[in-house]
Formats: sequence, structure tokens, C-alpha cells
Amino acid sequence: MAELPLKQMPKRLLALILLYAAAAVSGLWVQQGVSFCILTLLMVLAVLARQRAGLWFLRGYTLVQLALVSLMPFILDQGSNVSTGPNSLNVGGMELKLSDYAIFAILIALSMVQVWLAFTPKVAQWFKRSQSFNLMQ
Repeated sequence: MAELPLKQMPKRLLALILLYAAAAVSGLWVQQGVSFCILTLLMVLAVLARQRAGLWFLRGYTLVQLALVSLMPFILDQGSNVSTGPNSLNVGGMELKLSDYAIFAILIALSMVQVWLAFTPKVAQWFKRSQSFNLMQ
């Protein structure tokens, strides 16, 4: 019996894809950034289908996210008409008071982990396959 492709999928890629899928579904649920959430779900489907475009999209997505999160402290310091940013974190009903830069450091660290996962050679090998689902061939 042939093995399912998900069994061969690297665990780190599966965790990253589950994180993206959960974030996209929660964004659709609260109706914020609907088009961005739909594109994220399309990326998840492309990765699960082992499409090479899914790898490119995954890597581009993580790099853009890292750039935006890294620029967030600079953007928030630009003027008085820009909001001051988060100062508390609500996790499981407990409210944690953290400085803006501590929250930004956590977000940047999470983005760096995502970039590391997306550029791991084991993840790139997941997208190398011999069959194509192109119907025109």
C-alpha cells in the first residue's frame, strides 16, 4: 500500500502549515483580512500538493512577514498620529503587561523561526517530486 504524502512531510513544515492554516481560518472567522486569509489557505493547499510554487510562496511569505515585523517598531516611532502599539498580551484569560519592544522581540523571534523552517533543506526536498498534476500534459 502506498504511503500518504503527509507521512513523509517534515514535521517542522507540517507544524508551520498548521500554524498558517489556523491563523487563516481564525482571520476568516472574525472577517479581518479575508483576501489575505484566502491567499494563505491557497498557499497551504499548494504546499500540501507539493507544488514548487507553494515553496516559493512559502518562502516569500515568511520573508515579507519578517520584514514587516522588523519594521514595526520603526513605523510606530514615526509620529504622534500613529498608534502606540500593543502594551498587553492576553493569553488564556491572563493579561500580561509587556513593553512594546518586548512584544516586538517575541514577534521577530517567531518570524525568524518561520524563515528558518521555510529555508531548511529538508523542507525544500519535500517539493521535489516526479509526477505532475498538470492536466494538459
